[in-house]
Amino acid sequence: MEKKQYKKVVLAYSGGLDTSIIISWLKENYGCEVIAVAGDVGQADELEGLEAKALATGASKYYVADCKEEFVNDFIFPAVKANAMYEGKYLLGTSLARPIIAKKLVDIAKAEGADAICHGCTGKGNDQVRFELTIKAFAPDMDIIAPWRTWELKSREDEIEYAEARNIPLKINKETNYSKDKNLWHLSHEGLDLEDPQNEPMYDKILEMGVTPEQAPDTPTYMTLTFEKGEPVALNGEKMNGVDLILKLNELGGANGIGIIDMVENRLVGMKSRGVYETPGGTILYKAHGDLEEITLDKETQHFKQQVSLKLADILYNGQWYTPLTKALLAFIDETQKTVNGEIKLKLYKGNITNAGMSSPDTLYSEQTASFGEDEDYNQMDSQGFINLYGLPIKVKALLDQQRNK
Repeated sequence: MEKKQYKKVVLAYSGGLDTSIIISWLKENYGCEVIAVAGDVGQADELEGLEAKALATGASKYYVADCKEEFVNDFIFPAVKANAMYEGKYLLGTSLARPIIAKKLVDIAKAEGADAICHGCTGKGNDQVRFELTIKAFAPDMDIIAPWRTWELKSREDEIEYAEARNIPLKINKETNYSKDKNLWHLSHEGLDLEDPQNEPMYDKILEMGVTPEQAPDTPTYMTLTFEKGEPVALNGEKMNGVDLILKLNELGGANGIGIIDMVENRLVGMKSRGVYETPGGTILYKAHGDLEEITLDKETQHFKQQVSLKLADILYNGQWYTPLTKALLAFIDETQKTVNGEIKLKLYKGNITNAGMSSPDTLYSEQTASFGEDEDYNQMDSQGFINLYGLPIKVKALLDQQRNK
């Protein structure tokens, strides 16, 4: 079957192994103009030299879209407010970043009059879904090119050989070929020795955002975080924007061995995948926010929100950001956060985070009511009637069972 031809293709460009060779591959296979687009979600030094590299390898244009503030305010903070955590461990580092990058791709593709968008996601991964669902939400008629599903290359080793044959510069080789994803929220590591769950990760070799707990200082670090409506707004009393706050928490958390996760997760496409995640600042924020909710949310809201958090984590992991369900669940989360205000002090020590005290103008904790001492707002004799009514079904069943068993 004759391959469909395109005149202009917008490529999600990271400068990593996949996208480094895709520009050449697109031009060889489609003869099209390729516009490289990098979404800046806090990769920092990974963006250095990308423009020169993209143009040198055949791109006609290069865009870098600054997504950092939008990434934090519209994706990271909603996830923090929801306490959304996939399978009890993963703080959604890659899942949170893909939709905003894909949205920027659509914006540029429309502005440039492109007839297709291309990404370098593997056909075995989750990112292909996250990119394409977002593209469908904002450009439902746009064609999508996914080389990993069609090209002759079958492995990352094949890709490296392809690049070497065309003198395409790479920052990796066959021995350092971990698959990584980096943004201001996290850094992930997959592949090589990590593919065997029997292998302990070589943390001294792979960690970039911090140190292991064993290498952390012997003295604890104390900090105070201030929240307004569930969002962190200040560190140690100093007002900070979201991007700067997360970067500072990454620094403090990383230095204390915080936020290193080794997990085998269930990918959306059906397989299990092992990875190591570094999320130092995010781990601190989740702990602080979750603890503050303990004194600012009533029991029924707190417990129901836990169910919502599980569902939200699943659909965000699965790339369903721009859906009616996500919009509705986030609206519920925002309603619960109106009273999540206050300060919490934390102690960081060798990979652990300990609550060192918290307060809120909207606290639901009453020391007088909870005290073991005398108080005027709780009559302990009232509990007898409560237990009698609460336990009535148990008592009735037991009495009837006795009668039936005589």
